[in-house]
Amino acid sequence: MKMLHDIELATQLGRAPPDSGRHVFITGLARSGSTALLRNLYATNQFGSLTYADMPFVLAPNLWTQISRRWRTPIEPIERAHGDGIQIGQQSPEAFDEVFWRLTCGSSYIRSNELLPHRLSSSMVERFRNFIRLVLLNTDRHRYLSKGNNNILRLSSLAEKMPDCTILLMIREPHDHAESLLRQHLRSKELKDSFRVEYKQWLVHHEFGEDHRPFRFVNLPNRNNTTIDYWLATWISVYRSLFNVAAESKNVLIVPYREFCENTKFWENICSKIGVGETDRNEILLRAGSGSSRPPVDQMLSAEASALYETYCDLAIKS
Repeated sequence: MKMLHDIELATQLGRAPPDSGRHVFITGLARSGSTALLRNLYATNQFGSLTYADMPFVLAPNLWTQISRRWRTPIEPIERAHGDGIQIGQQSPEAFDEVFWRLTCGSSYIRSNELLPHRLSSSMVERFRNFIRLVLLNTDRHRYLSKGNNNILRLSSLAEKMPDCTILLMIREPHDHAESLLRQHLRSKELKDSFRVEYKQWLVHHEFGEDHRPFRFVNLPNRNNTTIDYWLATWISVYRSLFNVAAESKNVLIVPYREFCENTKFWENICSKIGVGETDRNEILLRAGSGSSRPPVDQMLSAEASALYETYCDLAIKS
């Protein structure tokens, strides 16, 4: 993969557009609504992104397009494995740029049982900018759009070293979010599929299932990961650790998922903030959650999570 990427750089980068820097990165804990936001922004047709059509050679998108266009045939969209109604097809954007980070600096953050926060050097960021230019060349666009849950591990570096970009940090009501994480974890554990595990490892997607590797910002939750308390503690650990960067970085914008789902003016404000012309949302939205029939949770965790969520909402984009 690295050799192919090097060939792509040598043969294609000279034709690529200059880096405007005005890119948009969507991140947040899994099940925060990041895919829904990605697909709605991608549908504006103003961004270039990696899509399923770029698989498996996502680090050489131009070479792969030149080769595969000769025999590529349309494939009907199918529901993704999450079972949430979101359909994926060849032109669906996805978080494939994590392959770049795995290749470039995987040893600094990937462990056998956890994923660690890490800093990006200036040379790493420059290589990433060149990779973005390759994607923009392939998509004939000038702004890059990406969703990567693992970008929370490098949020500080991206905000600091790519000052012209906008980072949209998704946050979801913690009890609804923890329930969704638990459901997906249990669902994934039931899928005994070795290919699926290897595929997720290749993409560094360890959010759920048998190969779950938590984000270790501070001490890991000392709880059973098949309980709601584990996922609520995970939510607290992640968002408390991200808070200072989110609050102090001018290019990090907080997006509460409930507002995104329920408030049309909030969506319009997101578009305005990132310089996208007014457009309707035309992609599926996940349920924001009703708060009814919740399983019992540790009351101290519940109170801490709720207070932190309210603090985030106070700092969020306003409609």
